[in-house]
Amino acid sequence: MQLLAGYAETNMMKNYLFLLLLVVTPLQADIYDISKFDLASHKGKVVYLDFWASWCKPCRESFPWMNGLLKKYPADKFTVITINLDAEAGEMQRFLGKFPASFDIYQDASGAIAEKFQLEAMPTSYLIDSSGKVVRKHIGFYASKTGEYEREIEELL
Repeated sequence: MQLLAGYAETNMMKNYLFLLLLVVTPLQADIYDISKFDLASHKGKVVYLDFWASWCKPCRESFPWMNGLLKKYPADKFTVITINLDAEAGEMQRFLGKFPASFDIYQDASGAIAEKFQLEAMPTSYLIDSSGKVVRKHIGFYASKTGEYEREIEELL
C-alpha cells in the first residue's frame, strides 16, 4: 500500500511540474507559408510587421522585445507578425531554437512579399494602424529606441 501511495505522489509531482512548465514556457510561434499571408485579416488591430532573417544580428535583440509587446498590449487590439526571408527553413528553425518567438511567422523564401514592401535593410518593420494603413517604417532595430517604438504603438491603440 505504501508503494502505491509513493507512486501516486510521484505521479502527482510529475503532473504538477508539467503544468508549471506549461505556465513558464513561452508559446512557440506558428509558422506559415507566405501564401497564407493576409494582412487584411488583421484589420481592426494595430500590427507590428517585421521582416527578418537568421543571419540578421539586430533580429536577435528584437525577438525578446517583440515577445514582450504581445504581453504588454491587448490581443484584441494589437498583434506582431513577422516574415522570415531565409531561403532554407532549417536556418530559420535554428535561429528560433536560440531566439524563441511567441508571434506568428510567415516564411517568404522567395522574397516576394519583401519585394512588395521594398525592403532596404534587415530587419525592417512597419507599424500598421487598425484600418490597415502603414503609418511608420523602421529600418534596423535599435534597443535604445524601443521606448519610441512603443509610444508610436500606444498612439495608435
